Amino acid sequence: MDIQVSLTNHFLIAMPTMVDPNFYHTVTYIIEHNEDGAMGIVINQPVALTFGEMAKQLGLVSDDSKLLNQTIFRGGPVELERGFVLHRPVGKWDSTLKVSDNIAISTSSDVVEALAKGEGPSESLVALGYAGWGAGQLEQEMADNAWLSGPADADVIFKTNVEERWKAATKLLGVEINQISSAVGHA
Repeated sequence: MDIQVSLTNHFLIAMPTMVDPNFYHTVTYIIEHNEDGAMGIVINQPVALTFGEMAKQLGLVSDDSKLLNQTIFRGGPVELERGFVLHRPVGKWDSTLKVSDNIAISTSSDVVEALAKGEGPSESLVALGYAGWGAGQLEQEMADNAWLSGPADADVIFKTNVEERWKAATKLLGVEINQISSAVGHA
């Protein structure tokens, strides 16, 4: 399959008609997209777990109250026991994939330990699990009008309130999401 456009470093925004509970009103940050498929992290599905609770489970200690209260996210329905840290700046952590000039994703414990010590990246989003698509699957879902896509904005990931991320991501496209018809693209 010949991919014309990679969606790496783009937002995948669920259309209002998306009924799959895994992706209802979600914004997924695509960290890799190539001929083998795509992988992303949902950035607006918080879970009932804080960084402090996770750190305690991992035997880590931190006195940063803001970090301890930071929400953990459900990054997607795949491998929910696996942790991911989206962060900026990129830095030099083990098991890190640079997604853009200023955003990376790390899967190693050193970045979590550094965060707990106050020595980690200045901005981070910790997620459990990820969203994944096999070869051609995401392209088919795009053709079926399940998603909108557009370039990502780090401020939406790291600075926008969780409840506002879906609408904020669509506004980057100049779209008012609640005015989109379920019949988009069908003649």
